[in-house]
Amino acid sequence: MALPFALARWHIEPAAWPFVAISSLIEVIYFGLLVAAYQRAHMSLVYPIARGSAPVFVLLVAVLLLGAPTSAGQVAGVALVGLGVVLVRGLRGATGHWPHVALALAVGISIAAYTVVDKEGIRYADPIAYVTLILGLPGIVAVAWVAARGGADRLRRAITPAAIAGGIFSITAYALVLIALTQAPAASVAAVRESSVVIAAILGVFVLRERAGPMRVLGALVVAAGVALVVAA
Repeated sequence: MALPFALARWHIEPAAWPFVAISSLIEVIYFGLLVAAYQRAHMSLVYPIARGSAPVFVLLVAVLLLGAPTSAGQVAGVALVGLGVVLVRGLRGATGHWPHVALALAVGISIAAYTVVDKEGIRYADPIAYVTLILGLPGIVAVAWVAARGGADRLRRAITPAAIAGGIFSITAYALVLIALTQAPAASVAAVRESSVVIAAILGVFVLRERAGPMRVLGALVVAAGVALVVAA
């Protein structure tokens, strides 16, 4: 779907290719972790923790490893994200086991990793061409892996309407993020993007009929507020 648009807008400088290669590898890891998390836990648990923790991991790397300055607002934001994770999990542990939380946090780390890489890589490429490469290459790897494990029949069973819709939404959503990063400050884009943790928690409860009470939605709201503090402070 994306390839015709990528070819029409094609612009990939030589300096972009190392970022494409690294980001593609991280995307393979990310999708593997995400599938594993969704197989084991509710979306209303996984998504808020994964998405909410990613900006915090980026901040921690910048402060602890790169010596970047921080602020009281950012520290408060990290604390809010931590509180939100606990609320999303459930105060008594009835709605989310810690291994599931750890898996969701691993997804968040992978999101943070490809975000840092792509922030640099997009400087040398058109957003549509770049996103087609970094998601298309892992897609080819995934198709080959499924076919190798089960042949053409397994591959046909894997190509479902839900899988196709998920692929379209994934590449469209991230293309919009990359385009937004070329038009607006990263902090503003991140703050708006992470509001999706609230939407996902609500959809998990009311659309997927997951067993999650108002505490999980409240936790998602706290995570979103913490992220807003982290990126705006």
